[in-house]
Amino acid sequence: MGMGLIISSLGRSFLLFFSLVWVTEALDQAKYFNVRNYGAVEGGEADNSKAFLEAWKEACQWNGRARVVVPRGTFKLYPVIFSGPCNGPIAFLIEGTLRASIDPSTFSTDSWINFRYINQLVVTGGGTLDGQGASAWHLNNCKTNPQCQALPISMSFDFITNARVEYIKSYDSKNAHFKIFGCHNMDFRKIKVSAPADSPNTDGIKIGSSYRIRIARSTIATGDDCVAVVTGSKKIHISKVVCGPGHGISIGSLGGHDKEDAVVGVVVKNCTFLGTENGVRIKTWASPYTSKASNFTFQDIFMDDVLNPITIDQEYCPNPPCHQQTSSNVQISDVTYKNIWGTSSSEVAVSLRCSKSRPCKNVVLDIIKLSPSNPRERLSSFCFYAKGASYGLQAPPSCL
Repeated sequence: MGMGLIISSLGRSFLLFFSLVWVTEALDQAKYFNVRNYGAVEGGEADNSKAFLEAWKEACQWNGRARVVVPRGTFKLYPVIFSGPCNGPIAFLIEGTLRASIDPSTFSTDSWINFRYINQLVVTGGGTLDGQGASAWHLNNCKTNPQCQALPISMSFDFITNARVEYIKSYDSKNAHFKIFGCHNMDFRKIKVSAPADSPNTDGIKIGSSYRIRIARSTIATGDDCVAVVTGSKKIHISKVVCGPGHGISIGSLGGHDKEDAVVGVVVKNCTFLGTENGVRIKTWASPYTSKASNFTFQDIFMDDVLNPITIDQEYCPNPPCHQQTSSNVQISDVTYKNIWGTSSSEVAVSLRCSKSRPCKNVVLDIIKLSPSNPRERLSSFCFYAKGASYGLQAPPSCL
């Protein structure tokens, strides 16, 4: 081969190589879809759902990394569904404030903002969700009206995989702030949730039928559970969460329906509870429906003036009288409470009220250091059909 042919061949090779590099870099570069370019108007008065959905549609169809941008400002938004699958990784960047409607006709939807069937989703940006929940709490008289369960959740994730939600604030949700259902491998970090202590059903983060969900470094102040882990959830890790006010971090309620999937593998570590109604809680209905709940660890937890720091309640009855005709058929097993300290505002700081027909198995109390909020009182523990053991310092004295 002559020198000219060799040089020509090398030139084509270098050209092909740099072309491939350029294409790869082009695919890696994100394309931005600003909702303003699709007609979104800030000010908090006009409904921007059409503009948001158009921006999402084009971003989802983009063959590469896509970014839907909500810029600074206040944008009113009626209920929307952002659905996949998308052609590449996609991010929803909230830099401003999204404001929910106070029109009662929008209250009957399941969710205000709903992400569905998406792989590689990121929701971030430092912005705010303003659920305007007071408009629904008062109009519907939620404390006595069961229809309030149908009020929209501020942000729902259904069948999402490999995702993260971070640096988002959620205020005054009409129902729960965040709901996770049928999801796999999601991280929630640096989330701030706030609603009044008397706001009804405003769970911070509710997890159901999901696998490998992690919640970390977040602050949740609300009127219901800070985090609720319900049926079918597995490998849930909650760490460095500050909870209060609220009802604590709860597993359950379970056993309310037939053929419920088990809840397995929940870890709650390095968390703080401030004046909450409960600390770490497992709750099941007294019902004939069978299920299992196992492999739970509650470790390195501080309680400050908590009403019920450690509780298992297998006679859960939020609105008595319940006229329970049977004991719970949810089998609770392998539960460890390790290094839990602080103050209790009730006399019974540790309450393990298990099922007569299915006693709790292998419950471990390992270094419990709880003292009364009122120094003139004394604390006690209570066990009912709970089987297990205690180790190290036990204050109050263990009932196991």
